[in-house]
Amino acid sequence: MKFVVRRDLFTSLIGKIHGVVPSKPVIHILSNVLIEAKGQTIVITATDLTVSMRASIEGTVVKEGAITLPAKRLFQLVRELIAPDLTLEADAQGVATIISGTSHFKLHGMSKEEFPTFPDLSNGKSFSLDNDALEKMLSGTSFAAAKDDSRQVLNGIFLQIEEGKITMVGTDGKRLAKLERRVSLSDTPKQNCIVPLKAVEEMIRMLGEDESATVTLMPDKIALESGRVCLVSKLLSGQFPDYERVIPDRTHMQEITIHKEELISLLKQVSLFTSDLNHSVKLTFEKGELKLQATNSDIGEGRVNMPVDYNKDRLDIAFNPHYFIDILRHCHDETVNFGVTDSFNPGSITDSEDAHFVLMPMRLNSE
Repeated sequence: MKFVVRRDLFTSLIGKIHGVVPSKPVIHILSNVLIEAKGQTIVITATDLTVSMRASIEGTVVKEGAITLPAKRLFQLVRELIAPDLTLEADAQGVATIISGTSHFKLHGMSKEEFPTFPDLSNGKSFSLDNDALEKMLSGTSFAAAKDDSRQVLNGIFLQIEEGKITMVGTDGKRLAKLERRVSLSDTPKQNCIVPLKAVEEMIRMLGEDESATVTLMPDKIALESGRVCLVSKLLSGQFPDYERVIPDRTHMQEITIHKEELISLLKQVSLFTSDLNHSVKLTFEKGELKLQATNSDIGEGRVNMPVDYNKDRLDIAFNPHYFIDILRHCHDETVNFGVTDSFNPGSITDSEDAHFVLMPMRLNSE
């Protein structure tokens, strides 16, 4: 195998799929990427056996072939090169020679025969979505998903597709994010699935370059294609929690309109006075005013306030300020609607888009 390619394009290509390569692979070959040269196309593939990703660019292929090379070492090498072009040649013994300008390197690889085959998508059902809309849904729910929960289903995003609507939900038991979007999916059968968080994070990274993306659904997999990049992920098995039971009934809540950026600023200020063991900020709603307070015996006390349109009786409730800030950052309006019932039930945050966030309260500390 031998090909010549622009060094910056090759670096970008490896960078797109580098995140899929596992840091602690179960088998050694998974720490490598598969590089294939065919026609005038260079294709690089990475997998951790759950998430697989493939990307391609145009190049000058002198001799077709394939080899797998250590992903980390290859990425570190090519991004340090400064010459505009790069030549990669692999021999039958699995040694790749990389030449760029006056630089020459030899990198030991492995045969492509040991590398897992890329999943077949031919039997899946596909539909297209706007890239920007899909990225907003994925990023607007993945931040609320669990990162390493013993309940595997929480380490992913629940995806529901039915005629005319896509729903995504992420939760770690302390907060919940639900986004809906109306789309034309009349030919796509109703399906519920749970997409692993790693796959979701890689999907977010690969979106943005093109206007639309193609989603392909299979009974045990989901695929996303955007431009010249394709990601395929196995789905998590199990039953996602009945999230609708957690979402408060807004008809019985007190609705308060709050300026988002001002509240973020105040939460950041007062959160400096929370302890490492108890990230809790007390919110007190009184007529025309919201007060925020945090006390730490080792550090001191923080008190801030802001005007709000509230005219009911005093209400005290406590939240984790970092979770609250995360939610507010994923709201896209200047103001948000904050719904609250009492000190012991979840708070509800919405904006003008089809997004609904739920935040569980914390125990109120005594004055």
